[in-house]
Amino acid sequence: MSADGPRSAGAVEPEATPATEVAAEGVRAPRVVIADDQELIRTGFRLILTSRGIEVVGEASDGAEAVAAARRLRPDVVLMDIRMPNLDGLEATRQVLALDPTCRVLILTTFDLDRYVYAALAAGASGFLLKDVTATHLAAAVRLVDTGDALLAPSITRRLVERFASPDRAAGPAAASAGTAHSTLSVLTPREREVLTLVGRGLSNGEIASVLTLSEATVKTHVARIFAKLGLRDRAQAVVLAYETGLIRPGG
Repeated sequence: MSADGPRSAGAVEPEATPATEVAAEGVRAPRVVIADDQELIRTGFRLILTSRGIEVVGEASDGAEAVAAARRLRPDVVLMDIRMPNLDGLEATRQVLALDPTCRVLILTTFDLDRYVYAALAAGASGFLLKDVTATHLAAAVRLVDTGDALLAPSITRRLVERFASPDRAAGPAAASAGTAHSTLSVLTPREREVLTLVGRGLSNGEIASVLTLSEATVKTHVARIFAKLGLRDRAQAVVLAYETGLIRPGG
């Protein structure tokens, strides 16, 4: 077991919960559905999240159940395993987001370079976590995804996108999910292209502000305009788009 939480969600033991991890009074707690075909993992994640003030409203053992739960319960976040029976997490992600575009899907995977994770991000998932995530990181990740403020594990996500994305895949599933409105960056100003490039490299608004010598508020405004012009939901889609359009080259 790691210092701040279990390495395996299937073997959860009671642990002290830092006060900073529990939702402050008056702050809305994310409503979460956990979708995984392993009961021990679902149980472990549920115990971790509920002990930190996050409401788990449902569980699902396969993709079809995840879609049904999302339709019925309207969660803020779905923790979605990729490899599940009946309906895999990738198709379940597409269907959940078609039902409710405001829902956030956080992909769970055993491997940090699982080829399906890239397709899930392109399908609209907001980020991903490895299943050996610490308890502290899991709770923080759910809250971050719920706010839409940050792309989780940007360094790992960059490696993933660099491995599986290339501009010549324009006809692939990732590009198709982005839609024809995303196929050109001509609607962006030069400054917005600079900002999108840095978002695609995994930089936070604060880091972008430092690089471009701008205020963080100005960067936030640029990011909002970029998302509006390109029809992007969050930073995960921005990363995918930056690679799919060739704005960032793998390894660049």
